[in-house]
Amino acid sequence: MLRYTLMRLGVFAGCLVAVWGLVYFGVFPAGLGDSNGMWIILLALVISAPISFVALRKERDRASIQVVQKVDRVKANLEANRSQEDEAADSAQGQAQTS
Repeated sequence: MLRYTLMRLGVFAGCLVAVWGLVYFGVFPAGLGDSNGMWIILLALVISAPISFVALRKERDRASIQVVQKVDRVKANLEANRSQEDEAADSAQGQAQTS
């Protein structure tokens, strides 16, 4: 998961540098007044999203498998805890009825 996040951040950083360069050289229009920095960041986000979606597909699939496995483990642990609690409650209730 960390690997995917770092790769995604790298794609964004590359797009940010590219957009900044294009705005600096006048290929892309600059933002109005003091909004130039925000314009560059937003434009880099818009450009990096589809690039990451296509270029990082395999890594995203690996990360999602890891997340699913972790969720399944947590669910199994919760179910095991529930069954232990149920067994403890049943045995306590059975002992209370025999007393």
